Amino acid sequence: MIRIKNFSDINLKQNVFAAQDAELTEYVAGIIADVREGGDLALRAYTAKFDGVELEAFAVTEEEMEEAVRSVEKDFIAVLEEAGDNIYQFHEKQKRDDLIIFDEGGKILGQRYSPIERVGLYIPGGTAAYPSTVLMTVTPAKIAGCKKISLVSPPDKEGKISPVILAAAKIAGVDRIYKVGGAQAIAALAYGTESIERVYKIVGPGNRYVAEAKRQVSGIVGIDMVAGPSEILIIAEAGANPDFIAADLLSQAEHDVFARPILLTTDEELAVKVRERIEVMLPSLQRQAIARRSIDEEGLIVLCASKKQMFDLANEIAPEHLELMTKNPLADLGLVKNAASVFLGEYTPEPTGDYFSGVNHTLPTSGTAKFSNPLSVDDFIKKIQFSYYSKEALAKDAGAIMYFAEKEGLTGHARSIKERIE
Repeated sequence: MIRIKNFSDINLKQNVFAAQDAELTEYVAGIIADVREGGDLALRAYTAKFDGVELEAFAVTEEEMEEAVRSVEKDFIAVLEEAGDNIYQFHEKQKRDDLIIFDEGGKILGQRYSPIERVGLYIPGGTAAYPSTVLMTVTPAKIAGCKKISLVSPPDKEGKISPVILAAAKIAGVDRIYKVGGAQAIAALAYGTESIERVYKIVGPGNRYVAEAKRQVSGIVGIDMVAGPSEILIIAEAGANPDFIAADLLSQAEHDVFARPILLTTDEELAVKVRERIEVMLPSLQRQAIARRSIDEEGLIVLCASKKQMFDLANEIAPEHLELMTKNPLADLGLVKNAASVFLGEYTPEPTGDYFSGVNHTLPTSGTAKFSNPLSVDDFIKKIQFSYYSKEALAKDAGAIMYFAEKEGLTGHARSIKERIE
């Protein structure tokens, strides 16, 4: 049963990152080293070990793609297409225009935006398949203009990727798909193998082995984030619907036994009703065993003394998903300082963003929303700045530049200016 605590009993230190798991770090480092040195041979060995299937080739063929699309219900294909359109419309607005500044004295400064040429997308395929994540990662990459998009996902024991994942990939426009998962897939994308071309950036969620592998290859390649278990935090005032709140807390609890469902409220009666409704709803879930552990071990209802106290605590936790079930959620949005994705009002549950509204569901967790962002087109572009000086413009700034360089003891820098103006 979910715990109910008073605000004064909350230890905010529990919301910081968990300590590094030395055993996990060493284990994943070994996998990465094996794939870096052994290439496809190591990938085959790990695929046989972890996925229970021996593969000769990792690439998904066009025939497999077509077969997958044919096997998926037409109604679901239509939903995927409509969701894809919504996601495209939202992310297309994120595109940036190059900037340029002209100075009358003969100086030009600017910044160009160009796509990252090669990116890798990790799509989970373990306890559940997530075609929604395909749309969420591929769409901004395509909008950014990435030319080579490699998607990896673990195969089943028949050596196939889930048809719904392949159907979503087909709709989103990916044509480089590989049957490989886990830390070994991250290593293959980071360093390349005989079959898989190395990429410049890796994005997408995964289990703790995937997350640790992304952390370890960061710097060799770019990554979007090191994501932890899913989180939802609901701020609810008196009068909010306890059934809605209970259902939304369970919607995250079913993700993972480590998922964190949290309710903040000033109304003790509401807190008790929500706890009761959770117990009524939970047995009907298909993944009730997972949700039960999440609710019992990670779930929390916090009784706060005021609205300010609720928002102060929420901003400190900086949740992945934040729902505002308050009397005026649009006005209360201004009180939110740290959150990845905010859902306003009783009729905007978090699943609207997971699947269909258009906002991205690849989000920072574990308090990292204090300094990081939802996945967007920006994750797939890089900035190139440029500058131009005419002879007259350099002469104007030369004295200041040389003076600055000499103050730092870099006389060679000053000399490069002096040679041009004398």
